[in-house]
Amino acid sequence: MAEEKWQIHAHRGGRLEFDENTLSAFQASYAKGLRGFETDVRMCKDGALVIMHDGTLERTTQGKGAIEELTTAELRQVRTKKGNPILFLDELVAFLADKPGLYVEFEMKTDPTRYPQARMEEYCRKLYEAVIPRMPKSSTVLLTSFDKRPLVFIKNTYPDVDLMLITGAPCCDATIKEALDLGVKRLACTWDGSSRASVRAAHQAGLVVAGWPGNTVNDYLLGVALGFDHLCADNPVEVLEFKRKHLQWLA
Repeated sequence: MAEEKWQIHAHRGGRLEFDENTLSAFQASYAKGLRGFETDVRMCKDGALVIMHDGTLERTTQGKGAIEELTTAELRQVRTKKGNPILFLDELVAFLADKPGLYVEFEMKTDPTRYPQARMEEYCRKLYEAVIPRMPKSSTVLLTSFDKRPLVFIKNTYPDVDLMLITGAPCCDATIKEALDLGVKRLACTWDGSSRASVRAAHQAGLVVAGWPGNTVNDYLLGVALGFDHLCADNPVEVLEFKRKHLQWLA
């Protein structure tokens, strides 16, 4: 299935509109018509894969402590500040697996301190087994990261997986080269500092380009003007409704 041009994806399920990275967020954004999603995956102390952006619980939940230092049983007792349970990867995949034609980014939240090489490799194997065989073939499923190590490991171990390098820099010669040197086909970069020429150069190099961060409708419009293929949105429902009302030509 061809990817939608200027695809809106719900960052953390739509973190400004819903309780970020909870099942209720993904259910609500899907019900509103979103078909693009982004989420974050960590591995807790006993090896279960958990949907959580931050390394610690304090910002979004009523709990305390580091995800990687807590057990599955401990995390299942925690509730978000809005009262939702912490979401585990298998639960999210179960929700997505019967819905064809999605675009989903699973961000690998690894770093050398919490994930030395052996643990990082264990994480990658578990993530692959939990996601890739279970998602519909009609969906575009990406494993993404700022950390180049899991991208290299997965590329060498599971060469058919679609990978994306994330960077906090704009689309430019340097970030294009980073992606090409890694051998990945996708690059996520900030639209601040990017130009139409740089995004065009990325396309000419064979890359699919995603832009972030997106907090307003104007951010989405900027991403469209710059030529990004996929656009991150913390307010995906607002952006989708604006697009449907005013930008039918982008459908």
